[in-house]
Amino acid sequence: MKDSQYALKNAFIYTILIALILLAPLYIYTVYMKSIYEVQNELLLKQRSTLILSAMEEFDETREDAFEYPRFKSIESGLYDLHFEPIFSLITKPIAKFSPGYHIYDDHAYLIVSLPAQRYFDAEYMIIANSLSYASLYQRVSIILLSIVILVFTLSFVFLDLFSQPFKRVNEKLDNFIKDSMHEINTPLSIINVNIDLYNQKYDSSKYLQRIKAATKTLSNIYNDMDYLIKNKKLDFIPEAIDLKAFMAERISYFDEVAAMKNIVIVSDLDDDMNIFFNTTQLQRIIDNNLSNAIKYSYEESSIEVALKRDESGIRLMFTDHGVGIADSDKIFERYYREETGKGGFGIGLNIVRSIMDEAGIGLEVISQLKKGSTFIYTFPRSISINKHFKL
Repeated sequence: MKDSQYALKNAFIYTILIALILLAPLYIYTVYMKSIYEVQNELLLKQRSTLILSAMEEFDETREDAFEYPRFKSIESGLYDLHFEPIFSLITKPIAKFSPGYHIYDDHAYLIVSLPAQRYFDAEYMIIANSLSYASLYQRVSIILLSIVILVFTLSFVFLDLFSQPFKRVNEKLDNFIKDSMHEINTPLSIINVNIDLYNQKYDSSKYLQRIKAATKTLSNIYNDMDYLIKNKKLDFIPEAIDLKAFMAERISYFDEVAAMKNIVIVSDLDDDMNIFFNTTQLQRIIDNNLSNAIKYSYEESSIEVALKRDESGIRLMFTDHGVGIADSDKIFERYYREETGKGGFGIGLNIVRSIMDEAGIGLEVISQLKKGSTFIYTFPRSISINKHFKL
């Protein structure tokens, strides 16, 4: 994963955690502000009720023909009798019968004031009402939360990216070291193989040299895995027409000497007309890792069966060994996982195979029994059949 992607992912996670932590205090703040708003609204209604009472107190029936009832913007009021029947009311919404005091009902606030008996137009109660809206409060809380989230995310991303720089430089140096080491390893391996072949052409074959060559092939397979692991994100693996039978036969021949070190025989059953459109490097990684693992985990003086068949689902490539078997067929594809550490290797081969399979849409079935052996069945889909792209 790139450093910027790592910083972005972790900044996002950190921001989510901070937002969740802030929900509790923001909730308390919202409840507190709502209560303050309601108190302020109650005071407002009381002020309006005082103005109405003052206006009624000042009304003199002997000098004025009619009482002009006070009206307020966004506030409704009215006078009611003992049974809460309106004597005069500007309140349009039906009112439930409340006791005197401040009440909130159905997003509306009501202040019910008891009046002296038969003093103000025979009214027993005065009701002052207005609608309650917390929209501005919720908007303010949302802006606060959004601002905090943006600030935390920005600072987290910046600081995580800054903190990752030393590790990035270390990783770059480590990558360069591995690349240089891989190059230095490949050169002597090639020299050893070439000189063994030249020696065998001039002199009789030696079992000791054959063991050396088998060991170098094992090292070459590890080298190829490491090389693929380093370069696979930087290279475009272009597919090409491949005669799968011929390719398989060549790789089996390559591993014959490695298998011979344990007196293992590789038996192949490869059908003709097995042509696919695939990348040779990726195909070699699939085949080489399966053959290498089959040899590594097979019992001595056993056999490995390799079959190449076609059925309705596509081309099926099968590797069967007679060895220790697999305890957990899911974990074997995890990077660096090894069921038996004494067998050597780095635990990256099948992880590479899995990544190639997922990218190409290759199916896999693993059948295994402990102490009896394992079968890996790869199904290449019809979509990569050569006949859909070229005619050979």
